[in-house]
Amino acid sequence: MREQDNDIAVMAAKREKTIVKTSIVGILTNLLLVGFKAFVGLVSNSIAVILDAVNNLSDALSSVVTIIGAKLGAKQPDKKHPLGYGRIEYLSSMIVAALVLYAGITSLVESIKKIIHPEAADYSTAAIIIISVAIAVKLVLGMYVKRQGKKVNSGALSASGSDALFDAVLSASVLASAIIFLVSGVSLEAYVGVVIAGFIIKAGIEMMIETLNDIIGKREDAETTGQLKQIICEEEDVLGAYDVVLFNYGPNKNYGSVHVELPDTLSVDDVDRISRRIQADVFKRTGIILTGISVYSFNTSGDEAAQMRTAIRDAVMSHDWALQMHGFYADTENKTVRFDVVVSFDIDRKEAIEILYKEIGAMYPDYELLIIPDTDVTD
Repeated sequence: MREQDNDIAVMAAKREKTIVKTSIVGILTNLLLVGFKAFVGLVSNSIAVILDAVNNLSDALSSVVTIIGAKLGAKQPDKKHPLGYGRIEYLSSMIVAALVLYAGITSLVESIKKIIHPEAADYSTAAIIIISVAIAVKLVLGMYVKRQGKKVNSGALSASGSDALFDAVLSASVLASAIIFLVSGVSLEAYVGVVIAGFIIKAGIEMMIETLNDIIGKREDAETTGQLKQIICEEEDVLGAYDVVLFNYGPNKNYGSVHVELPDTLSVDDVDRISRRIQADVFKRTGIILTGISVYSFNTSGDEAAQMRTAIRDAVMSHDWALQMHGFYADTENKTVRFDVVVSFDIDRKEAIEILYKEIGAMYPDYELLIIPDTDVTD
């Protein structure tokens, strides 16, 4: 466990360094764009360009919040928070989303004011060039930040990268309205501002919903749980892996538990050695720390138990709401049967188990049943 803790600390330090470096690049770039766009907007009397500058300012503030979140989230675990402070990053992502949302609402209000009280814009060749350069800069910045965000699994960085790419599209719309004005004399400034504001608000809401899902807890993707089960089942004697539950304590800080099915001929010492090997292998290959490995016993002898397993599995899986049956064990000597059933959300769990007790009880009236309902937590 000490080796795992050291590895986690090293990965966390590298991750924090990458986030801070990337965010600083974003801050400096956005502040530079704010200065250029604000100047162009004021000189040309363009509300769309000014709002674009405000949007870049909110991006710079978002990067500051991302750095603070990364610094606080990288704090070492202590007595009060034994699993660390990683979830603080989700709060910083929420603040970033709130800043983006605020910038969008402010932009919308200002654009509507300009529609009600229009003012003529006056673009120069220099203004057109500056806006064009800003578009190229935002494209490069967006791709860089988004790539780094995916590399270190930072939701705040990934969101900032996507926002920057989106900003390039919005700036392109400002450039288009400027060219239309120069060619035809028709001013679309305020209306373009409304469109920009709408997209910014939409982006802010989507970022907030995504972060809320991380805070509340969401279903793990099938790729992650599938990889985890595959690694576990590669271990000799493991007949199956079930009930994978992952607990997230911040980006790249995942703890989990699992049930493994093992032959009933193994000793406690065998189970202990297998469990430790599984924990080490899973962490090495995925970074996930398995804090709990429970065991299902598998009948290795007796045709009667095998026949019962087949018959009961057929009966259970005949129901659409029964997604999986596992952990089956039949003690033919003491007349007991136990197994778990993964129940979908389409039926009340209590009702589902009552149906199974009734059906399986009718099939084997002499046996004592123990049926455990499992929640459908993985894809």
